[in-house]
Amino acid sequence: MIAKTHSVKQGMPDASQKYRAYPQIDISDRTWPSKTITKAPIWCSVDLRDGNQSLVNPMGHDRKARMFQLLLDMGFKEIEIGFPSASQTDFDFARWCVEEGNVPADVSLQVLVQCRPELITRTFEALEGAKRPIIHFYNSTSELQRRVVFAKDVPGIKQIAVDAAKMITEMAAKAATKDNGGFRFEYSPESFTGTELDVALEISNAVIEIIQPTPDNKLILNLPSTVEMATPNIYADQIEWMCRNIHNRENVIISLHPHNDRGTGIAATELALMAGADRVEGTLFGNGERTGNVDVVTLALNMYTQGIDPKLDCSDIERIKAVYEYSNEMVIPERHPYVGELVYTAFSGSHQDAINKGMKAIRKANSSLWEVPYLPIDPQDVGRSYEAIIRINSQSGKGGIAYILAEDYGINLPRALQVEFREEIQRITDDEGVELPSKRIYDQFIRSYVDQPDARLKYVDHHTYPDTEHKGMRVVAAEITDRGETKRIEGRGTGPIDGFINALSTYLGVEMSVRDYSEHSLQHGSNAAAIAYVEIDYPGGKLFGAGINTNIVAASLEAIVSAANRALEARHAKA
Repeated sequence: MIAKTHSVKQGMPDASQKYRAYPQIDISDRTWPSKTITKAPIWCSVDLRDGNQSLVNPMGHDRKARMFQLLLDMGFKEIEIGFPSASQTDFDFARWCVEEGNVPADVSLQVLVQCRPELITRTFEALEGAKRPIIHFYNSTSELQRRVVFAKDVPGIKQIAVDAAKMITEMAAKAATKDNGGFRFEYSPESFTGTELDVALEISNAVIEIIQPTPDNKLILNLPSTVEMATPNIYADQIEWMCRNIHNRENVIISLHPHNDRGTGIAATELALMAGADRVEGTLFGNGERTGNVDVVTLALNMYTQGIDPKLDCSDIERIKAVYEYSNEMVIPERHPYVGELVYTAFSGSHQDAINKGMKAIRKANSSLWEVPYLPIDPQDVGRSYEAIIRINSQSGKGGIAYILAEDYGINLPRALQVEFREEIQRITDDEGVELPSKRIYDQFIRSYVDQPDARLKYVDHHTYPDTEHKGMRVVAAEITDRGETKRIEGRGTGPIDGFINALSTYLGVEMSVRDYSEHSLQHGSNAAAIAYVEIDYPGGKLFGAGINTNIVAASLEAIVSAANRALEARHAKA
């Protein structure tokens, strides 16, 4: 019997034979690399059109209405609500927006239409009664589509755009009324990134000549990266070139509509804004065809972290996420910028330590300036809490554990105790291989250092009185339990802590001394509990104990007993 064999895949085809590098743009004196973004662009959401048409299950009315209200609440002044000539669903939603959408006077509804007469007519019907709507018309101009899809030369493609511009301006003039304030216009040479620049310029200038934009009614010239075909700097060069050469530039709004095929849509948009663009079309969290549209939330918050008012309200990022996931029936990844579940979370020990120190430093400085390592934005600015900044697993360190105990429970561990307790948590995470929630870490601390349910010794009470035989000394008489049996012990020292550890050392026959001591209040108010931390030296090493009591002296003596129990357990383990 002959055994079956399987062919071995020989790898990807030779790239140099199958693909061509995108050509550089001839613009040796480009200026955008030395510029910075100093203000927010005009934003236009295309969630209800470009985003919707990319969904497995396109939105019904309820999902669209929920998204539309969110976009209004966020402060979008231009919203593309659909392609009303393409389907009855989009037409009906456009009518709902006009008649029942409660659109503020400063918000323009935008609709998309191909450069086809019957579709243009239907589009005007959908917008009857809308105030200052935007008619966004387009035709594809790229060399590939001219050759493969339309079988037309440049003059033929230009004629399509010119004819549509003439029809739209004529219909707009007839439909304009005092109540609706007239119409605004947007033209897109679709597949701009695949169009020769001189061709894109020729066609765009021909449209501008027909529209005759004015200072009061500027034309939006949308230059889409319909397919992201090159590195972001190429798109920026294309935009700067167009900004320099377009006719009537002062009355033209240069708009961007980037996609994310190469995964660099955000960068391409930011560089193109530096290159002179005025406007951005995109979607919440980048939903769109193929790898998506540019993410306007990330763009806006990127600007915010640079001290720029983004002119979009992202303060309730959880609501934005919830509506996005409901309307699109999609789930946002855990690592998505600014909104993902884990983007403000550190598991790494060194990161946790730096964040912990940064949070302490910013509180101490009492400054409004945000400076915390590994956190480029304050999570509270977008409605997230500090609860999940640090989470504990096997990669975590002492700083993260200390941060959680401090933030969630008001327990400020001394540094040496952070190191000691971290080893205990590390054993648990290594054994279980899972993340430990905050409550589990707290419970483990209490069990190990405060309650110690299986411990040999327990502190009960004490009192002190002057030592008549030794001037300046006091006698400490204390009551403890040893394996449940009450014992009375006595020792001498300069104070309760010194005298008590002397008494306990004598009783156990183990020489112990206090190496470090600290305490702090756990709560505010006269009846607040205090926590004391005591590190002791004993034959064989050093260990911490902790005690919690409304009486700070009692808390200190409980901490000594806690440390003694841990020392006894350690000695027994070594025996």
